[in-house]
Amino acid sequence: MHTTLRIRRFNPEHDRPSPYYQDYDVEIDPSDSVLDGLIKIRETIDDSLTLRCSCRGAICGSCGMRINGHATLACKTKMISVASEGEPIQVEPMHNMPVIKDLVTDMAPFWSKIRQIQPWLQPQGPPPAAEYTAPPEAMSHLAGVMSCIMCGVCVSDCTVLEVDKNFVGPAALAKAYRFVADPRDASTTHRLEHLNQPGGMWDCTRCMECIQVCPKGVGPMDRIMSLRAKGMRAKIPATCGSRHAEVFMDIIKHKGILDEPMLAVRTFGLKHVGRLLGMIPTVIQSALKGKVPLSGPLHRPIPGIQHIQRLFKRGRTKS
Repeated sequence: MHTTLRIRRFNPEHDRPSPYYQDYDVEIDPSDSVLDGLIKIRETIDDSLTLRCSCRGAICGSCGMRINGHATLACKTKMISVASEGEPIQVEPMHNMPVIKDLVTDMAPFWSKIRQIQPWLQPQGPPPAAEYTAPPEAMSHLAGVMSCIMCGVCVSDCTVLEVDKNFVGPAALAKAYRFVADPRDASTTHRLEHLNQPGGMWDCTRCMECIQVCPKGVGPMDRIMSLRAKGMRAKIPATCGSRHAEVFMDIIKHKGILDEPMLAVRTFGLKHVGRLLGMIPTVIQSALKGKVPLSGPLHRPIPGIQHIQRLFKRGRTKS
């Protein structure tokens, strides 16, 4: 099988370093992974190509890179699964991290964010004489999040980190959930208060990219949603994020359909008049397209609202 790998190259040692793309034509077997193709290029065509790999079995996480626009592990990605008819396979370094050379990125920012959430148990009292123990049923739900191999793939494709480098990121928040939900940890309130700050759990926009690209099925966004729910149940001081969630549910409960203008007013409150005024251009554009509904008393509940309210009542009873 013949295919072309279009690789984004970068060499900081050049006099005027700037990224560029270079095509390599390779013969591959149907079973070859993208990593196999890259290693073949390095060993037989261009030994200057720089990449990082180790286990080749989707365990170490060191071969994270972007393939055809999405981050993944090169060792886990079969060539035939990403090769389109007549189109090259595009390979780039991960995003949201500095590029050292070619496909190798500097993971220091990633590890810095992991350390921010204090990724170790903080039990209460002196250490026990033996190991800490917990019932299996209390730990089984953490099996998924503990499968994280710290590859950084979710961080690479995080749309929030594209615009806000202060966001702690999906990998760190998933790791934070692992300790918040651990029955042996005694710092749940402190952790939730820390994650409630700007750059924490409320800054996720729920784009689902981290769920799509995670090679181990950790589901970082799902963990972030669980952290938010735990924070609200623990009565952690309200933020715009938590107020947005509460107001959203309250409007749906009483009207059955979203009242966007009232959602903004009740979320930000009169203390944030500046932010509300900043939304006026967006409101005008939406109004011109017929996307701004009537608000306040004129925004009537939908027919059959009692059925929606019954669902809310049932959910509250179960919780």
